Amino acid sequence: MLPATWLVYCRQGFERDALAELEYYAAQCDACVQGHAGEGWASVARTDGETINALQRAVPFARLVFARQSLVALPTLTLSREDRLGAIARQVVEAGWSFESIWHETPDTNEGKALGRLAKALTRPLQSTLKKNGALRRKAGGRRLHLLWLSGDQVQLGMSFPGNRSELVGGIRRLRSPSRAPSRSTLKLEEAWHEFVPRDEWDVRLAEGMQAADLGAAPGGWTWQLVQRGMHVYAIDNGPMNKALMATGQVDHLAEDGFIWEPPQRLDWLVCDIVDKPARVLAMMERWLVRRWCREAVFNLKLPMKKRWEEVQRGLSELEHALDQAGVKATVACRHLYHDREEVTVHVRLTDRF
Repeated sequence: MLPATWLVYCRQGFERDALAELEYYAAQCDACVQGHAGEGWASVARTDGETINALQRAVPFARLVFARQSLVALPTLTLSREDRLGAIARQVVEAGWSFESIWHETPDTNEGKALGRLAKALTRPLQSTLKKNGALRRKAGGRRLHLLWLSGDQVQLGMSFPGNRSELVGGIRRLRSPSRAPSRSTLKLEEAWHEFVPRDEWDVRLAEGMQAADLGAAPGGWTWQLVQRGMHVYAIDNGPMNKALMATGQVDHLAEDGFIWEPPQRLDWLVCDIVDKPARVLAMMERWLVRRWCREAVFNLKLPMKKRWEEVQRGLSELEHALDQAGVKATVACRHLYHDREEVTVHVRLTDRF
């Protein structure tokens, strides 16, 4: 049995967008596929008799926007309550899979969360069964078996590979909201740093004494994160800022329009969570980056109700083209983060010296 399905997890309500993204990359790779989507997941299955591995490997997980996890998967199993473990073990053996760990996961839905008890009850018995047949072993290249429980009698088995997957269960980074932060939006920026900046580089790239700007800052959720890292912040917004945040002495609040404000000197960071049309925000970001007004930027793009993937893909392509035309070397990444709602978060880092 060969894996023919590329399976990704996503936020509920964004399944069509995740599927459109998979189909886009499949078309780029000239792969014949058929798409499917459920609640909290999407997949494409090859229809040409080829395995899915080459396609999944050709599109690094870090490049995907709407996917929380990326797996090669086998056909969905329908289980009987009398022999759940046996059916799972047989499919693993038929696939010839071996792995070092097993993760039981459910879609990020209310129905999915209710399946947690079943998955927990089966964890140890399944580990024992798969150890006995040699599938679960110590040295298996870091491969991981994922069991996506769709219902009490349906499960889909997938495999993930080191360097091309999320290392978080369900692909979800859960953060605790700081009690002193002015708003819960602060978690968006914190998650973005975890996503786009390696943790061992924080002391260098998010260092004390850096200069930053927060466009659309009020009441200060994102500014609070910058201040916690010891940065000086230009908070640009006509609205009021949190008083405790202003008392730190690290914030200059300028009641100006973030779309036209220009920094007095080159900054280390630009962050922006302005609610406006994606095209307008991207035009502003292009101006900042082409003029090299900042070294790194994190900004959100508010999404339309339909064709979200097409909107994101078009906008990012235009931004990358503009930077290339201006001779600006940069890395661009985008992700629909767990703490995002109807937006995606973009990170840009200038890589040329200036």
